[in-house]
Amino acid sequence: MSLGRPRDPNVDARITRAAVELFGREGWARFSIEAVARASGVGKQSIYLRWRSKEDLLSDALTARVGVIADADTGSLRGDLLDLTRQILGLHLGEYHEAVLRMGIEARHVPGIRRRWEQLLDSQIRAARAMVRRGIRRGEVPRGTSVTMLLDALCGGVINHVLSTPDAYEARMRAKADRYVEGLVDLLLAGACAAG
Repeated sequence: MSLGRPRDPNVDARITRAAVELFGREGWARFSIEAVARASGVGKQSIYLRWRSKEDLLSDALTARVGVIADADTGSLRGDLLDLTRQILGLHLGEYHEAVLRMGIEARHVPGIRRRWEQLLDSQIRAARAMVRRGIRRGEVPRGTSVTMLLDALCGGVINHVLSTPDAYEARMRAKADRYVEGLVDLLLAGACAAG
């Protein structure tokens, strides 16, 4: 939780960027106000005037820099799932992808990170549920299609794709991201329809 001091948006932006980047590179064990001050070029006291603890700082920085998943109603389940998959892939390939991975690892041990991680997961679940329910109402997938199974396969596919791609192939993976997203969604929808 940040304190009540008037904010300079430029200073806050430098601090939150440095905090998320540092956390992504070093993890919670090496995360400190002093390290964020060095990385951001902002005095340690300025940071302490804004945040009570390193946990509060990181929680606010993750909220500012790592978005949540939004529900997109495109008019079709396929379109919705394409959007959802692109959002999840964007988190895991985006500017703060290292911090997103660290959040999943460190969430069990740090309450501030846990709260932020749970918000992210909750946004994925809510968006997927809304999408699948609309798809069932429109008759695009059978009644009883499991949101849990679909979301597990979708998220697992995306995360496995990112983590199992060697660094030497990252540029190619990024260039073919749209084809991957479409292939994954089409495979999941075919499986859901076949299972029904």
